[in-house]
Amino acid sequence: MKQVLIIGGGAAGMMAAVSAARQGAGVVLLEKMPALGRKILITGKGRCNITNDCDTPTMIRNMPGNGPFLYSALNAFTNRDIVELLENQGVPTKTERGGRVFPVSDSARDVVAALEKALRAAGVEIHTGEPVKELLIAGGVARGAVTAKGRTYEADAVVVCTGGASYPGTGSSGDGYRMAAEAGHRIIPLKPSLVPLEVEEEWAKELQGLALKNVTAAVLAGSQKIAEEFGELLFTHFGLSGPIILSLSNAAAKALESKTAGEVLVEINLKPALSAETLDKRLQRDFAKFSRKQFKNALGELLPARLIEVVIDLAHIHPDKAVHQITKEERLRLADTLQRLTLTVTGTRPLSEAIVTAGGVDTREINPSRMESKLIKNLFFAGEVIDFDGYTGGFNLQAAFSTGFVAGKRAAE
Repeated sequence: MKQVLIIGGGAAGMMAAVSAARQGAGVVLLEKMPALGRKILITGKGRCNITNDCDTPTMIRNMPGNGPFLYSALNAFTNRDIVELLENQGVPTKTERGGRVFPVSDSARDVVAALEKALRAAGVEIHTGEPVKELLIAGGVARGAVTAKGRTYEADAVVVCTGGASYPGTGSSGDGYRMAAEAGHRIIPLKPSLVPLEVEEEWAKELQGLALKNVTAAVLAGSQKIAEEFGELLFTHFGLSGPIILSLSNAAAKALESKTAGEVLVEINLKPALSAETLDKRLQRDFAKFSRKQFKNALGELLPARLIEVVIDLAHIHPDKAVHQITKEERLRLADTLQRLTLTVTGTRPLSEAIVTAGGVDTREINPSRMESKLIKNLFFAGEVIDFDGYTGGFNLQAAFSTGFVAGKRAAE
């Protein structure tokens, strides 16, 4: 029986272990944390956005970091396959807005429990609290690993699935990059992906905790719009977060790095469903309705209460002015502010706060149809340790499951 050693018990590692064991291999899974699937538990705010209900080309388009590298893996183990695996373990799923797939229970714990159940059913030997110190490589062939406790695990093939360097409290503290580098692999510099943005404006920080739904946000580099998303955002003590900001963060980070991009801005449209003309008519109706009120008391039907003072200030209209005294110029200025609420991006939050790590083991040194190292025979990689990353919406987890499946299967052959 072929012996396969899996290093890392996250989404990719658990899938690699199940895949290898189902091929008939003897599988040992080593996880440094006391329990498996720590990072899965915090995905989708604890609900676990398992995958996305879209076709492979769409999946790849939503993986801006080396998406084409994943083509073989995503076809070998699809979104339908992970849904079927979970449902066979008693975890039914549902599809929400944007094709996002969640467990019906809205519990990430159920997803981890289902994967653990599949591991046990496949006969995988699991060792938690067992961090790996180094890979055993002899004559250009992976032979096993030595743990920090001094234990040696010999194997015919080794799969490194140690995750990225974000949320180190879940165990993904970058160990796999060190192991890969020691094996001779090139590591693409690590950067945060799907990360909140820091902004210059103090008023944004004063709105901490305010969530806006059904808005659009665009990233502007200089005066050029380079990315736009529709959905929900959140004001924080440092600036901006929430689903659409996380999706835009990659574009913002690249613009900040560019020497020629100029100032990087986020422009929020609070009323994206309305044209400028329609919005002006809406304002005229509201102004007629509240004509005798002070301006600051006339925007309650238009904006969340905490945002009113900020918008009035940015539109340069006196808050105590009577609504019937508002000029056309002031009304148009208000409309423009509502549809172009602009903030200056000063940076991203640190890598430790990113949902996903961009960078990692160079994809040019990995066979994409096998997930096997081109440098070391019988050494495989899967999941976030590899240099790929995607937007929010289940794409990153699917990539972890798919690469894990392929790596485990090929390692067991």
